[in-house]
Amino acid sequence: MATSTPARRPGRLSGLYTGTGSFDVVGRRRTWYTTFGLLVLICLASIVFRGFNLGIEFTGGTQVQFPATTAAAPADVGSVGRVFESAVGREADIVQTAGSGASASVIIRSKALEPTESVALKQALFDTFQPIGSDGTPSLAAISDSVVSGTWGGQITTQAIIALIVFLVLVTLFLALYFERAMAASALVALVHDVVVTAGIYSIVGFEVTPSTVIGLLTILGFSLYDTVVVFDKVRENTRGLLGLTRRTYPEAANLALNQTLMRSINTSLIAVLPVVGLMVIGVGLLGVGTLADLALVQMVGILVGALSSLLLATPLLVDLKMRDPRFQEQAAKVASRRKRAARALGGAEAHPADTGAGPDPDPGPRPDPDADADADAGVLAGELRRERAMAAASSAPARPGKDRSQRAHATRPAGKSSRPSGKRSR
Repeated sequence: MATSTPARRPGRLSGLYTGTGSFDVVGRRRTWYTTFGLLVLICLASIVFRGFNLGIEFTGGTQVQFPATTAAAPADVGSVGRVFESAVGREADIVQTAGSGASASVIIRSKALEPTESVALKQALFDTFQPIGSDGTPSLAAISDSVVSGTWGGQITTQAIIALIVFLVLVTLFLALYFERAMAASALVALVHDVVVTAGIYSIVGFEVTPSTVIGLLTILGFSLYDTVVVFDKVRENTRGLLGLTRRTYPEAANLALNQTLMRSINTSLIAVLPVVGLMVIGVGLLGVGTLADLALVQMVGILVGALSSLLLATPLLVDLKMRDPRFQEQAAKVASRRKRAARALGGAEAHPADTGAGPDPDPGPRPDPDADADADAGVLAGELRRERAMAAASSAPARPGKDRSQRAHATRPAGKSSRPSGKRSR
């Protein structure tokens, strides 16, 4: 006798790919609010009390550069740092290499040096390493120094702040017009969160802040906004005509949208991080810790933070804003009432006399049908979809000249000898 094997239930991870996951993200929104709130407070405290590790472009200073190709000792970062400390009496802020092969160079950045300190440093570097000049021989002129003013970094920061404010205003208007005000407010909170947390991580870890960091901070806002718009678009699709339905509440429909777009958001984030990691590898491994590394670092931090805020902060906040509307509160009460009636009907069916062997029901009245409300919901939703398809077809399909009834009957119902095959070839 053949035995049937029970069907395997799909795992939670497989539900990510099919959009049928059961992760209760919206139901745990208090946990996400507490977590993100503590993270924002820590970042703000670090920004206020610890500050940033500003680069030379913001603080001003001296930059010394010479070719890495030398005739004496190899010019590695450690050796150059020791020569700087012995010549000036303090450590350099940054010693790094840039470029590769014959175009490689060593860059030293420090606080502003006095003219005598600059001369002594250049002479010490030449005596130790003897960098090769453009003529192929060791030359003191191959070592160059320049004074970097802090006003340039300040100008970049001012322009970046102006661009950030304009961006946030335009994004708010776009979301308010394309979606609704609640979605615009939720997306704006998520964007501000991404900026604060990314800046706070730089302050906590001590990463150097350069103009490239400021520029990279603006680029991550677009990615965070894109991920939020994808989720909100699915939320709008799932909640279309929801006030006339009693199948699920707004929080449940929004949570379903999150599960349906969760794998897409994860894949998008991973695909976006991979080239950024490659940019960091090229910037650090081949070109030295410079502009590319600063740009890639802030982008990687911002992408990860933006993905988390789009999934765990923006949509739960949208649910709380929408549930302030009395209409959605009333709809949620109807859903709860319908489920209570269905539960009572199910309990009454289980305790029916035909099943329990008890006497006849003393009050045989009409029993509530648990599927009646579901059928009504399906009818309302089907009507909404039919109207949308009809409007889309009417707006996209060109009008065709109609035929009268006699022409259609003649075309579809051939009669007479002319309609029968004669077997003769027409000439």
